[in-house]
Amino acid sequence: MTAETVRAALVRAAAALSATSDTARLDAELLMAHALGVSRDRMLLGRLDDPAPAAFEPLLARRQAREPVAYIVGERDFWTISLTVGPGVLIPRPDSETLMEAADEHFGSGGPARILDLGIGSGALLLAALAQWPGASGVGIDRSETAAAIARDNAARLGLGGRADIRLGDWAEGIDERFDLLLCNPPYVESGARLAPDVAEYEPASALFAGADGLDDYRRLAPVIGRLLAPGGLAAIEIGADQGDKVMALFARHALAGSVRRDLAGRDRAILVRA
Repeated sequence: MTAETVRAALVRAAAALSATSDTARLDAELLMAHALGVSRDRMLLGRLDDPAPAAFEPLLARRQAREPVAYIVGERDFWTISLTVGPGVLIPRPDSETLMEAADEHFGSGGPARILDLGIGSGALLLAALAQWPGASGVGIDRSETAAAIARDNAARLGLGGRADIRLGDWAEGIDERFDLLLCNPPYVESGARLAPDVAEYEPASALFAGADGLDDYRRLAPVIGRLLAPGGLAAIEIGADQGDKVMALFARHALAGSVRRDLAGRDRAILVRA
């Protein structure tokens, strides 16, 4: 019996995943490349007629059980870097790159000198910023020991450990420094919201949910942002697509004037506060 080729296995896997994934073919390709131990590009350009590896089937089964691809393969690309991810940290989304786009426009090539990332998770925002601006250093805070450990590992793997001070903490408690750039992707999902199984059953609830209206953490952040920003600084804080006016109103109570930044899909994605 002729062994199934990579090409044929990808067709079969994409069909099997189509009922539960909007990116079935991409999911299959990422899993297959991981099973082969090569990049997706290398697989597509030169390995499609190879025999499909046996390691692919258990990976496919995990994805059919709705486990996120990023957790299965153990990594996710964000901005210009690749991050190790796993259970215990939120998977970085392309939407969050909106914060980096805003920061890049604000600072240009000169860049910020000091960066603060509140709720660092995998390290995506802080480490992307440090990679963007080699002269910068920064602090990342998270209350999760798992997240802090993953962020430290990512910093070391990317050669950024010497510029990234990653600490355990509760938002900005104990921070008395002013920063040029403040980045934050807080939990903002309403506690009663229904999420896709890929998210609800695998990603940490503590990084997703923020009270009945999804605004609990913005209420905690609003009073401290002003004291954390250096003159000329920028705070870029992610929001849900329908939260712009509500978060702006919360910030206004603390004399913070902000603007809403939309993502590539045209949805409200971040509040920008300039010092």
